[in-house]
Amino acid sequence: MRPKGKHRRPKQHPIARKLAVAGTGGAALALPLVSATTAGATETTAAPTTYSVVAGDTLSQIAASHSVAGGWQQLYEANKSVVGANPSIIRPGIKLTLRTAPKTAAKTVTAVQAVARPATSYANNLDGWIRQSLDIMAQHGIPGSYNGILRNVMRESSGNPLAINNWDSNAAAGIPSKGLLQVIDPTFRTYHVPGTSLDSYDPVANITAACNYAAARYGSIDNVNGPY
Repeated sequence: MRPKGKHRRPKQHPIARKLAVAGTGGAALALPLVSATTAGATETTAAPTTYSVVAGDTLSQIAASHSVAGGWQQLYEANKSVVGANPSIIRPGIKLTLRTAPKTAAKTVTAVQAVARPATSYANNLDGWIRQSLDIMAQHGIPGSYNGILRNVMRESSGNPLAINNWDSNAAAGIPSKGLLQVIDPTFRTYHVPGTSLDSYDPVANITAACNYAAARYGSIDNVNGPY
């Protein structure tokens, strides 16, 4: 680059628990059944968060009766410390935790936050440098296209971010053209875009500053087709 001339729950009612006894090999299993009743209902109650085991209960029955998300497997995982190593054996009297909503809610919030702040990554190559520069340019209202930048980069430096011109008049004046779009230091400092590196050799900073200069002088880097 040359000097001048270049640069959102329904109400729930109390429930009555009935037991149906089913014979299984001589042993009776108490199967919890649920029926709704409104007798004496003057206020709503929330779904229970714990359950006290009675004789004949199984984890699968309890999970089904209380609509435990994840079934008996999740119920067991949440109560392994009180149930023990064998989920098929549960002792009457132990209290099981049915709901683990707080943990689920925390995970949901984390997922939403992650979606709300997607991270954009760019390849550490010419394609990635140009795309990152274009995103920064868009934030600052600097015009320019991928093809316009690529065309000028290939002419000025052949895609070498460390290219430097040590032979022209700028070099003779002690301000050699540098980087992908061959920007001299005074022009780089004048047209440097906030948020990019202060190193004129930095690919993204170099492209963005050069495009900022080209926009000021020529309307867009797309309008540059030769030495500028």
